[in-house]
Amino acid sequence: MTATSQPLTRARPAVPPATLAQAVLWTIVVVNLLVLWTLFAMSDGGKNTILTIAKFFGMHVALIMMFQLLLISRLPWLDRRIGMDRLTVWHRWTGFTLLWFVVAHATFIVLGYATLDGDPPWRTFFALASVPDTLFGMSAATIIVVVAVASVRYARRKISYETWHAIHFLLYAALLLGLIHQFLEPATYQSTTWSTVYWWTLWALVLTALAMGRFVLPLYRNMYHQFRVAAVVPESDNVVSVHVTGRNMDKFPGHAGQFMIWRFLGHNRWWQANPFSLSAAPNGRTLRLTAKAVGKTSAGLRHVPVGTRVFAEGPYGAFTAMHRNSDATLLIAGGVGITPIRSLLEECGGNIVVLYRAATPADAVLWQELQALAQARGARLHLLTGRTGAGNPPNTPFEPPNLLHLVPDIVHRDVFVCGPPAMTNAVLQTLRALRVPKRQIHHEKFGFA
Repeated sequence: MTATSQPLTRARPAVPPATLAQAVLWTIVVVNLLVLWTLFAMSDGGKNTILTIAKFFGMHVALIMMFQLLLISRLPWLDRRIGMDRLTVWHRWTGFTLLWFVVAHATFIVLGYATLDGDPPWRTFFALASVPDTLFGMSAATIIVVVAVASVRYARRKISYETWHAIHFLLYAALLLGLIHQFLEPATYQSTTWSTVYWWTLWALVLTALAMGRFVLPLYRNMYHQFRVAAVVPESDNVVSVHVTGRNMDKFPGHAGQFMIWRFLGHNRWWQANPFSLSAAPNGRTLRLTAKAVGKTSAGLRHVPVGTRVFAEGPYGAFTAMHRNSDATLLIAGGVGITPIRSLLEECGGNIVVLYRAATPADAVLWQELQALAQARGARLHLLTGRTGAGNPPNTPFEPPNLLHLVPDIVHRDVFVCGPPAMTNAVLQTLRALRVPKRQIHHEKFGFA
């Protein structure tokens, strides 16, 4: 799409896409909880009250694990309506919920059998570890505890993403061990033929969703499109754009504002991947990413040879025009956060205002393109420069009075915000102070968990 091409227009659904997706997701959770509780109420209890409680927690461990897998399955329908960042946050907190249910289940199991046999808990623990089906469950629980500890914020800051990811990958082993444990251990969901069919069908659906979203779909898209580098264009001393082409690019299902996880084969190791936004709306011929040199992988992009094969996962993200509620839009960008904003400007129609925050005019990446697009779209474009807080009066463009002065009708606009965390948080705080409706505020963290 060029600066003179026409923006896309879409009919607005009666129910906001995010609201619909969340309603579907939570309906699935509630329905399966009700089924689980019904099965538990109709089944025989454990050998004593403590073991009955352990059984209750154990059933919920499995259901929570299913929900956690669904959240990170990267199903396009969910991802484009809720966004990977929110789904990942829900996955994180679901993981800590899973941890406490696992601990409770294991604790009540040990206490229940210790009471039943009249032995101390430590002796019962080692006795249970000698039973194969229980050993599988203990091994799965141990892995879950290790991964949860590595995911605590303090620990997460002390290790690299690659190390954390390798530890997190152990959850697939925990999943396999947990499934074996469920298969060998008689439980409520195996009390009748119907409950057994229900339970394993549920597991089959969840595992199919995970396999499709995380493995099958990315492999299929890369085989179908066969991405490769078409051009590498330096935008400044520390910013570069990479143009990627391939086969059947007119069938690529991406939209402006989305991001992809990129691997340039031969440029870095397989596990060194980066999420970069599309800095131009997909045009049926090429995709473009624009990256700032903030790490070894992104800094080396300007040296990637033309013709390099690319393995790209995505597109991901809900930071798209699909979520607009009106024809009036405010696009706010800071630094290299201009990349998805620039692509949205290219795709959106209607009354548009763009605010671009940069330290100096020289730091305004893609500025000439923005000017051309703004002129073609009839959009108002403001470059906000200078150090925040400097001068008299202080330079604070995103304080409520200043933002309202720049965009007097801001409460009637959809607002898309992308930039450094400090800037994004300041803008969101101001939007709340100005009483911009929550449904009109759109922001997304582009990155890994």
